[in-house]
Amino acid sequence: MGFMEYLQYGFIQRALISGVFIALICSTLGVLIVLRRLSLIGDGLAHVTFGSVALGLALRIYPLFITLPIVLVSSLAILKMTQRARVMGDAAIGVVSSIGIAGGVILASMAGGFNVDLFSYLFGNILAISREETILSIILSVIVVGVILYYYHEILSITFDEESAKASGIKTDRINKILVILTAVTVVLTMNVVGIMLISALLILPAVTAFQIARGFKSSLVISAVTSVLSVILGIFISIAVNLPTGATIVLTNFFFFTAAFLTRLGKDHF
Repeated sequence: MGFMEYLQYGFIQRALISGVFIALICSTLGVLIVLRRLSLIGDGLAHVTFGSVALGLALRIYPLFITLPIVLVSSLAILKMTQRARVMGDAAIGVVSSIGIAGGVILASMAGGFNVDLFSYLFGNILAISREETILSIILSVIVVGVILYYYHEILSITFDEESAKASGIKTDRINKILVILTAVTVVLTMNVVGIMLISALLILPAVTAFQIARGFKSSLVISAVTSVLSVILGIFISIAVNLPTGATIVLTNFFFFTAAFLTRLGKDHF
């Protein structure tokens, strides 16, 4: 079956549409959080997502309704601990992460162990994404990109020099809150694409790939976005063609692009 024939199926259309939109916001936010040295925030919030999904399943509530507010609060808690409790960023992420994963394990144990639904969230299944989830992904992705564009100059300033940005009159606390909230929304959306276990990879890999060959901030954003979108599209088609888990295939495709970019930079440095 050719690739064009695959596009006749509604579930593949939904997977591609939602995957491309989510890839765009992951790649954009990934550049920002890697530059801010908060690369592990995706992993930390992913663990919180695991706990909140387990809570939603235990309460028989659609997990997204539970996950989104809990992850939002957790992202702000990480920021508050970093600012007020004199806790370094990675330590704050570790605290919230450990609570999230511990809560998830306890809830899963109380519910009688890990069931099929919880496993589907752990490893993702973008091919099973519903029409409603696709629409929600598009709406939230547009909101995230819109907010980033609106606050672009402020975000750019605090990303490279927060102290100077604060001295120049930028409300850095507000921008930091916006950034972690956007990251939280992105983590929840990414759950359906690659699963809770691989969320941080989709945030980090496109960004570090771009840093290998980009010559500036804007080019980093563009290369990261292109890499992320291509990884999702190719990952979906490859996984269908050879019957592999889609989320893991998307991440490995991302890693292939990173390896190619790294070797390209290495070759330029030597020659």
